[in-house]
Order: sequence, then structure tokens, then C-alpha cells
Amino acid sequence: MSGGLQYERLQDQLLRLRLVQSVERLPSLLEAAAKRELSYSDFLEELLSAELTGKQDRNTAMRIRMAHFPFEKTLESFDFKFQPSLDPKIVRELATSRYIANAENVLLLGPPGVGKTHLAVALGMSACAAGYRTLFTSAAAMVALLTRAQSENRLEEKLQVLSRSKLLIIDEIGYLPLGPSGANLLFQLIAKRYERGSIILTSNQSLTGWGDVFGDPIIATAILDRLLHHSTMLNVKGESYRLKEKRKAGMFGRPASAPLLSATDD
Repeated sequence: MSGGLQYERLQDQLLRLRLVQSVERLPSLLEAAAKRELSYSDFLEELLSAELTGKQDRNTAMRIRMAHFPFEKTLESFDFKFQPSLDPKIVRELATSRYIANAENVLLLGPPGVGKTHLAVALGMSACAAGYRTLFTSAAAMVALLTRAQSENRLEEKLQVLSRSKLLIIDEIGYLPLGPSGANLLFQLIAKRYERGSIILTSNQSLTGWGDVFGDPIIATAILDRLLHHSTMLNVKGESYRLKEKRKAGMFGRPASAPLLSATDD
């Protein structure tokens, strides 16, 4: 009886300390400790290790939810063999998130469907696991958000909020023209984060075409100047994954090779 009462007291004390994982793992840990004849310190270490792992997992899951990824993808599910233009060593180095600690940027360039967004999300997931607050958005959605904030006289406030994320992922630069007004707002955001927070940016346009995307070559140059100063640029050359799957299904044959981006397109 006393053992049962003691177990209940342990559970109650763990709950009071908000050690939720320890409460869930306590029965199995106690059983394993008895079988392996663990010392008090070894048992305590295992109990606290399980609690710490559980807390880290919960925090990572919360950061992933707050990032608003369009889907969850990892580097393990990326087919590097299908995109041989990418150096897996460089991508895996980026997955360590050291570039975030240094407030550096990552530019992923390439035609539609080659896996740029997959890579951006995977690096974002790695950042969340490393403890960094992350936010994912499309370029069009970001410009719309900033335009609304400007119309409500809250632009500076919104820029401050967006600067809190250590990693900001802006997807699909170049799919829709932003125009000078949108380009100016995006420039203010990038300038605000310059050397303070990291940006991952994906684009289907070569850097020489950004003047057309932004409708103003001067603003495009100013944006690129800040993005490229401390950055890693990856050109993803290859075929669309989506077209590959359709071809597997026999829907059509292999198309003629599309022009590929060059690492010198800056």
C-alpha cells in the first residue's frame, strides 16, 4: 500500500512541476530501473533525459505549426539523384542551421517543379528543430500583408513583427509580377532583416530577370545587394518532379530540354 501511495505522490509532484513526459514515462522507467538495478543517479538521469527530449519535441512541433509551412517535407525525402546539379554536402550543411546563427541567406533558383519549395520547407523544418522561430510565406502573400499594413498605417509595426522570426522563407519570387509598390515594400522588409535575420528565397527567375519581376531595376539591384552579401545560392537544374510522375504514368514523352539557370546569372 505504501508503495502505491508513494507512486501517487511521485505522479502528483511531477505534475506540479509540469514534468508531463516524466509522468507518462514513470511506470516504464521504474520497471526498467528495477530490472537493470540502476543507481539513483542513473535513474534520475534517464527520467530527466526523457523529460528534456519530450519538451524539445513539443517545442519543435509548436514552432513547425507557427511557421505555417504549406506541407511538411524533410531532406531525407528529397531525391538528390533526380537533381544531380545539387551538391548534397552543401544542402546538408545548410540543414545544420549555422547560416541562421550568422544571419546569412539562401537563394534557391530554378524552373518550376524541381524541388525548390521542398528544399526550403526541409531547411525550415531543420531550423525549427534547432530552436529557431521560422515563418513561411509566398512572395504574393507577403506583399499583400505589407500592403494592408501600410494602408492601416501599421507598416513599421508589421516589419518589426516579421523581424522576430530568425528565419523567413519567401517562396515563389517571380511567379507573379510585384510591381514597384510591392517591390518597395519587400525591399523595406529585406533591409530591416539585413544582417539581423536569415531569409530563404525561392525563384523561378534568373537574377538578371529580377528587374522585370519587381518593375524597377534599381530596387531589384538594392534587394539583390542585401540578399547576396552573405548568402548561399543554389541553382536547381533539372526536370520537374510533377512531370516525371506524369511521364511514369505514360501521359506524355520526355520534353525538349529547357534552358537552365547558370550560377553566373547575377
